[in-house]
Amino acid sequence: MFRQNGETLEVLLVHPGGPFWINKDEGSWSIPKGEFEDGEQPLDAAKREFQEETGASPEGEFIPLDSLRQPSGKLIYAWAVASEFDPSALKSNTFKLEWPPKSGKLRDFPEVDKAAWFGIEEARRKILKGQAGFLDQLLTRLQA
Repeated sequence: MFRQNGETLEVLLVHPGGPFWINKDEGSWSIPKGEFEDGEQPLDAAKREFQEETGASPEGEFIPLDSLRQPSGKLIYAWAVASEFDPSALKSNTFKLEWPPKSGKLRDFPEVDKAAWFGIEEARRKILKGQAGFLDQLLTRLQA
């Protein structure tokens, strides 16, 4: 998701929830994303995952971006959409994790614990390194 805030182009990034990410900031934010369900089209999966991770369903023209292979080998498909979102309205789904480790206790953690708007240069510092190419693609698409 992106927006024009005065003269500044901003992108919405989300921060992963759970104990591993709690004290990490730069290089740990992400675009909202997730796994495909059986038979699901990539754009439909992107819209569903955005809704699950933020509680919002963006509307507008979805601009396809080229997929990026992550260091893990995963291929991420992404779209850009001009829309608005209030980060204070974040409502993320949760996941279960044994915590503390080897305690036998399962705890629920939000998949996303915060969302924020960032200008492109700050977003470059915040976003996972393997996703930074999406920022460049967005700028190229918007300049065309």
